[in-house]
Amino acid sequence: MTDWLSITRRNARSVQTTIGWIFWDPGAVQRYHAAGLPEGFAGPLGYIAARCAPLAAAGPAAVTAAFGSISPLGIAAVFDRLGSADRFADMWASRDEAVLAGLREHAPAIIEPLVEFADELWAAIEQLPLVGRTFFGAHLAMPRPSDPLLSGWHAINCLREWRGDTHWALVVAAGLTQAEASILHNAWLGYDGDWLAMSRGTPPQTVDAGWVALRAKGLAVGREVTVDGVALRQCLEDDTDRLTTLPWQLIGEARAREFAERFEPPCELLLRRVDETAGVNYQPASRLRPPC
Repeated sequence: MTDWLSITRRNARSVQTTIGWIFWDPGAVQRYHAAGLPEGFAGPLGYIAARCAPLAAAGPAAVTAAFGSISPLGIAAVFDRLGSADRFADMWASRDEAVLAGLREHAPAIIEPLVEFADELWAAIEQLPLVGRTFFGAHLAMPRPSDPLLSGWHAINCLREWRGDTHWALVVAAGLTQAEASILHNAWLGYDGDWLAMSRGTPPQTVDAGWVALRAKGLAVGREVTVDGVALRQCLEDDTDRLTTLPWQLIGEARAREFAERFEPPCELLLRRVDETAGVNYQPASRLRPPC
């Protein structure tokens, strides 16, 4: 019997890393600034603007709902600064330019597998269920890039958003707010303090309210997450993996395992790039969780 759960867990790291490194890439930040975002804030605002571009026409409330963990204040600031959908499209294009340049410079070994896997990944993506996956659906509706490398990257981006939408559906079903989810995730990772929530722009008062809610649910004592709280976060991770095996089943076991073998080495280089441009806590979905 094929262990699809293990394959999914393994490949989820490479999917996340193939996409996530660009969030802090100096080449992307420079392009966002050149396209009109203020110096000093071009990185976080550009990340929000580029990623939400497919959904920007629906407005900041819809984008906040889709992002899940990102501060509504940051999302509102992006909309106040950019305004029109055309400006969001500029950020999307700036990000894509940075992706092409950055992959060639920092992880050239990822280029061949991205190009080679693109068509079969798109074939699998087109069969994935849309219901409840708003961000995925918005990304899927974007024009498919003609550049073969960028096409492969966008296919993996769609896989990432499909998994993310699935995860946030589970978080909501567990009755957790954005702050509560970030606090539990932070504890599950073994990070200090409220690092994860604060890194995503969550205001201190919102973090405090999250702790109050977790204490009321028996998932925290003081400002420490309980064993039950960590177990709940582990359950959310396990359920996310269980519900996102489908794309790997669609491309087949042999190719799913080949994906792991070919993407992991260059993705380690991209993760090292995150260490350099952001810090060793960032991109937590790519980090190996320390043993209990």
